[in-house]
Parts: sequence; C-alpha cells; structure tokens
Amino acid sequence: MKESQEMFQEEAAINIKEIIYKYVSFWPWFVLSSFICISIAIFYLYKTPNVFDSNAKVKIIDEDKQSEMNFDLKSMMMGGGINLDNEIGVLSSYRLLYQVVDSLDLDVNVELVGKIRKKQLWYLPFSLQKHLSEKDSGKSYVVRFENEQYLIEDEEEGRRWKVAYGGGIEEGIPFQLTLHDTTQVQHLLDKTYQVNLSSKKMAVLNLQKVINISPTTKESEILRISLEGQNPNRNETILNTIIYKFNLDGIQDRQLVNKRTIDFIDNRFEFLIKELDSIEIEKQDFKKESVLSYIEADAQATIAEREEAKSEVFKLQTQISLVDLLGDALSKGAKFTLLPANIGVENQSINNLVIEYNEAVLERSKMLATAGENNPQVKVLTNEIGSVRQNILTSIGVYEKQLQKNLEQVEVLQQTTKGSFAQLPRKERMLREIERQQNLKEALYLLLLQKREEAAISYAVTAPSIKVVDYGLTNLIPIAPKKKIILLIALIIGGAVPFGILYIKFLLDNKIHGKVDLEKEVPQVPVLAELPFVEGQEILNAGDSRSSLAEAFRILSTNVEYLLPKEEEGNGRVVFVTSTKKGEGKTFVALNLSLALASLNKKVLLVGSDLRNPQLHKYFDQDKNFSKGLSGYLFDKQLAFEECLEEGFTDFPTHKICFSGIIPPNAPQLLASKRYGQFLEEARKEFDYVIVDTAPTILVTDTLMISKYADETVYVTRADYTEKEILNFPKELHTHDKLNNMAFVVNAVGKSSKKYGYGYKYGYGYNYGYGYGYSSDEEDEMELSSNKRFFRRKK
Repeated sequence: MKESQEMFQEEAAINIKEIIYKYVSFWPWFVLSSFICISIAIFYLYKTPNVFDSNAKVKIIDEDKQSEMNFDLKSMMMGGGINLDNEIGVLSSYRLLYQVVDSLDLDVNVELVGKIRKKQLWYLPFSLQKHLSEKDSGKSYVVRFENEQYLIEDEEEGRRWKVAYGGGIEEGIPFQLTLHDTTQVQHLLDKTYQVNLSSKKMAVLNLQKVINISPTTKESEILRISLEGQNPNRNETILNTIIYKFNLDGIQDRQLVNKRTIDFIDNRFEFLIKELDSIEIEKQDFKKESVLSYIEADAQATIAEREEAKSEVFKLQTQISLVDLLGDALSKGAKFTLLPANIGVENQSINNLVIEYNEAVLERSKMLATAGENNPQVKVLTNEIGSVRQNILTSIGVYEKQLQKNLEQVEVLQQTTKGSFAQLPRKERMLREIERQQNLKEALYLLLLQKREEAAISYAVTAPSIKVVDYGLTNLIPIAPKKKIILLIALIIGGAVPFGILYIKFLLDNKIHGKVDLEKEVPQVPVLAELPFVEGQEILNAGDSRSSLAEAFRILSTNVEYLLPKEEEGNGRVVFVTSTKKGEGKTFVALNLSLALASLNKKVLLVGSDLRNPQLHKYFDQDKNFSKGLSGYLFDKQLAFEECLEEGFTDFPTHKICFSGIIPPNAPQLLASKRYGQFLEEARKEFDYVIVDTAPTILVTDTLMISKYADETVYVTRADYTEKEILNFPKELHTHDKLNNMAFVVNAVGKSSKKYGYGYKYGYGYNYGYGYGYSSDEEDEMELSSNKRFFRRKK
C-alpha cells in the first residue's frame, strides 16, 4: 500500500512537471504576447490624459453661536448642532454650481491637440467669447492660428471661418477669440487647439458628477470638497470658487433677514413719532388748561405702592403693544415676507415660531430661484409657512388674552389703592395718565431703536458662513490611469492569451507527441524507440555514425534484436514494418532499420511488400513498375529468387533490396499464395535479417494475411500526426494476436515535418486513405503536405 502511494505521488509529480514543461517550451510566445500587451498598455497610458485629485477643506461655522440673542433659542429648538447634510446639499446644488460655471465659463473647454493625445488647458493665450445659444451648444471646433488671422473649423459639418485679429463678428461664427498679446502669434502658429462648447446646464451636470463632498470624520464640522480633473489649476480654481460662492450665499441670507428687520422698524417709527407728538400736545394742552407747572410728590409709601402697580401695568401694556405690532405685520404684510425677529416679545414660543417662519420663507425663496411654484417641494414649504403663520397668530391671540387677564388683575389691585389717592387732585391723576402713555411710547421707541441698531450692525459686519481650512490643493500623483494596475493587467493578459490558446490547443490535441503519450494509450505494447526528426536527412549515411538519427536507429536495431526470438541455426529473422495509415513513415523506418543492421556487417534484405502503393522506389530513383520485383516473383513462377534482388547502397555492401515491382490488380491473392512464403524462406536462408515494408493495417488485409511469417512486427507511429483515437486499432490487433511480437516505434519526434504515407479513404470512422494500386503517377508522387502550425511543440 505504501509503495503504491509513493508511485502515485511520483506519477503526479511527473505529470505536473510535464504540464509545466508543455507550457514553458512555448516561452518565446509568452514573451512576445507580454511584450505586445505591455506595449499596447504603454501606448494607452501615453495617449490617456492623467486625472488628478484636488481637495479643499472648510469648517462650517454655527451662525447662532455668533449671537447670544439666537444661540440659546436655537440650542433649545435644534440641540445647537450643525446639520452637515444640509450644507453638503447646498454645496452640491444646481443653483450654486450654476453660479460657479457661469463665473468661470466652464461651458467652454479648450484642449491642445498633440500628435497622440490632447492636453486640457486652463490658462489660455486668448480669451473666448461664445456666440452660440444654449440649444446650439454641444459641438467641437478646431482652431489654428496664422500670421494675420485664425481659422475655426467645424469638422463634423465641414464648415470653416477665417477671422482677422481684432476683426468684427461674422455671421454664423460660433465664437470669437481675442489674443492677450498679439506679439506672441508666432508661438501659436504650429499649434492646434480644440474648443469644446457645451450648454451651461450640461456643464453643471458634469460638474456635479465629478465633485464629492463629505465630512472628514463622523463627528467633525469640517467638510472635504474633492474634484477630479485633468488640469490641476482648473480643479483648484473651481474648488476655490465653490467655497467663495457658498460663503457669499450664506452671508446674503443673513443680510436679507437683517434688512427686513430694519425696514420693518423704520415703518413702525413713523407711527410712533406721530403718537408721541400727539401725546406731547395733549400734555401741553392739559397743563395749559389746568394752569399746572409742577406737582408735589405724594407720600412715599403710597406712591411706592401705586408705582409698583403702574410698573406692572406698564410692562403688560408694552407686551400687548409689541404683540399687536407683530400681529399687524403678519396679518397686514405681504404673504411671504420675513417677520422682524426679537423685537422684545417675552414669549419664547412666539419667538421660536417667528424664527421657524423666517427660515421656511428663506428656503422657499431659494427653491423658487430654480423651480416653479407648482414644484412639489415648493408646495410643501408653502403649506408649512401657512401652518406656521397660523400658529403664530394663534399664539399671539393666546398670549394677548393672557396679558389682558393679567392686566385686569393688576388693575383690580390698582383700584384697591385708589382710596389712598382720593385726596389727590383729579388734574394730577389725569396728568399722570398722559405721562404714562408718553412713557410707554417712548420706551417702545427706544426698544425698536436699539433693535434697529443691532440689525444694522449685523448687516454691515455679517460674519462669514465658513472658515477655510485648506484652499484647493492638488495631489500631483495622478489617480488615473492607474499605471501599475494597467501594466499588471497587461502582463496578466499577455500571459493569459497564449496560455488560453495553448490550453485550448492541448485540450483539442488528439495527437501523440512521443513515447510517453503512446505508453499511456497502449501500455500493453512496448515502445522500441523514438526516432528524431532531422531536417533534410531521410537515409542514414555510413560515414556519419554520431548523428542523432544514426544513434536512434542503433537503439532501434538493438531493441529489435532484443525482442526477436532465438535464432535458429541457418535461418535469418523476418521483421515486418507497418503502420496504421499513410504518412507515419513506415517505409522510412524500414529502410533505415535495414541500413542500421547492415552497418553491423549483417546480411540484410529490404523487401517492399506494399504492393498496392509502393514507396520504396522513391529512395532509389527506381521505376515503381520494375518488372522483377516482388510482384513479378509472385506472379511469374519461372522467375528465380536471385533475379528479384537489387544491390543497395555502395556504402552498405551487405545490404540488398527487393522492390515491390509492378502494381498488380490482385495483390491479396498474390500475398496469400504459397510462393510468398517460399520467397521469405529463401530470404531467411540467404540473409541474417529480412526487413519487410508492408502495407498499412487499417481495413487492409494485406499485412494481416502475411503476418504469420513475421518474427517481429515493428508498428510505426508518427509524432504530431498519429491520432490517439486511432491507436485503438493497433491495440485491438495486439489484443487478438493478429500481429506477431508487436512493438511500437515513434517516428519524427521533436518537430512536425513532411509526412509520409498513403492518401486514400479507409473507413474505421476516419478519413484516411490507401490506394489500391490503380492511381496515376501524379497521385503516387503526392505526399502529405506539411501542416505548419503557428505554435509548434518543441521538445
């Protein structure tokens, strides 16, 4: 069990090594593919503009913390925090970004056209004035400069304009250029610019796609604004402009509230001044009529008690007046105007509702700038404003009733003290009533004057909405294209493409390539040798005993000798050489095997026993219709054995040949005759070895009919040519002992080359061929064409 496991592990290791070697042997194609892919990637990286990431950081300032007047109220209503989501929404809003696009002319994009790639420009040597309407935008134009004029070309529509420097506006011209320095025209003559015009709406939408706004940390009040683009200067300018516009927008919002407050107080001043003048006149007339100039103070205790009641009445009446003023402003003013904030009303609920009302009115005004009144969100805000408006009126009514009730209670208390004032003259009481009205109006006037000054100061010195932590700053390392990743992907693809092709090739490969493949398919049949492919050498040379081909045939002859049965005294051995189909090189193997044996000073006879389609004569420049060949001997009983033999090569004196002779119409009958056996018996007596080149075996009975005469059968296969499926046929022959002492030889190992064999149609499920001896000379001369593959397997 342990030995079996070790053998399995060893075999698995060999298989892995073999698989790796199969791919590694094609290393030049991996190198070439990787080189091509990396070259394409480098070209892509060179052609594709770099994209840079620019960032800016701003801290959102809580505007309520800047004013004690609003801070406590806001803290109570909203917890005192900043809603960063709202700020992010404003920063990325269409309205704000439209202002940025409009101020920087981002609907115009100018690129310098190079030989391979285009470069986006920001600081231009000229200014551009667009003449196209928004609906006609969305086109690209090419601009070239000449000494006296510049050319604008619409390549899509084939239109051109020639415009002189400083010239007037031509009809239909999309835009006009003005050089910053006309003396620098020479520097622009060899340059080509591409001007891309888009609508402002499209420019805003494109800007929204590339801008990203997020808090630096979860609890932070600092926002990071990032922008991706090809030009760092352009990115930084856009970021800085966004910051400026956002800060300006917040300042304008607060200034608007303060301006409304100032306008409201100024309107109230007109009425208060008239009322104060009326009271002053009334007091003056009363004193004149009553002949009064100065009234002695009453007893201190009585006066103190009464003054306390008066103070409370004054306070309540002041609150009632302020509430009435606020109610008049809400009910008599325009429907969606801002209310004065913090005019002195001491009811915190009403103040909260006023602030909420103003915020809703401001938000509705902003939305109306980009949407109509029928917009669903505008309608929601309109309903919300109406609801808050009604809540304010309701709260004012409730608060005023409470004040009236308190006033009535204080007046009741005041009535109880009237007895102590019975001794005071009626005129003195009337005068104090007038003075009380005068003091009330003066106090209200001073309060409103104070509030106006506060609003005026806030309007003049409105604090910024943000604090800039970092202005636009660009990371000079591009974020795209990602060079390392692209090169890595190119390298992976460069290796994957040939690997995939080779994998499919190996997957679809049904050929044997050497001894290992043959032993896997037919393990029960031994393999005598692997014969290498040698370009241009088909016959062994007696003087070249060190060549790989000579060494291979020496190994083959040794192994053939090893498998042969023991030699009977006075008799040579007969070795059949056959194959499954045409083109596997059996004639080549038979010829060189006979020469290899002859080189050992053995008497060798090479017999061409393939009567249907002889090939042996091609190696000797012999006519295939040679009359004294094997077919002549079998047909003509008067022909002697010695007359059929021909001298072989002069370098091999012990080597003789018997050609096939004339192609007979009845080859099977001749081979089945007793005379064929007599021929081989004669050959055994005269020679040490008789090498017989027989016909291919697939569905041809010739070789099987004479196989009984063979001492050993060398079955030839060809590397890169013999299909694995067809090996089932020789396996079946071996299983049923149809060929004596059968052993394989793998021919042409190492490289696909010219194939030898037969080109006629046999069955067995494959389109192989073998002629029956009646084809033309041209067909006989035809050889299997070399199947040169783009990827060749190398050993």
